[in-house]
Amino acid sequence: MKISSFPIVVALTVGLLITGSAMAEEYTGQTPYGHKEDTKRPNGVIGISLHIGAEHIGEPAELYVGMVHPEGPAYKAGLRHGDEVKSIDRTSVKGKNYEQVVNMIRGEAGTVVKMEVKDEKGIRELSVERVASDKLKRPAESHGKSEY
Repeated sequence: MKISSFPIVVALTVGLLITGSAMAEEYTGQTPYGHKEDTKRPNGVIGISLHIGAEHIGEPAELYVGMVHPEGPAYKAGLRHGDEVKSIDRTSVKGKNYEQVVNMIRGEAGTVVKMEVKDEKGIRELSVERVASDKLKRPAESHGKSEY
């Protein structure tokens, strides 16, 4: 899949802004900006960060996998950097905001989330078993590499 440079810049900028809060919550248990302190979220994660990108300003955004934890269940299931997320548990992510998608992916540890993703080979469905967020330690280098 070839992505032009403009969406990459947009995705990296937006991704860096939102990934920091998602990574902080996923790996340290801290409540990220924009989440209410009193909201109890499931602790089951799959070990990814997400990036948002669009070809042109004003066009619908697409959701891409930005980082895949090298020891996480998403990596073991075959999810890779650059995969476009199309649906979660057979529900399209089109029109959903970032927090809604994170809530769709997260769940109780030990349960399975089904993701439909698209890469250069086409669309495929993956089943990923969530693990407790404290089971995945933050990688030493979490930005700037396509795979860990």
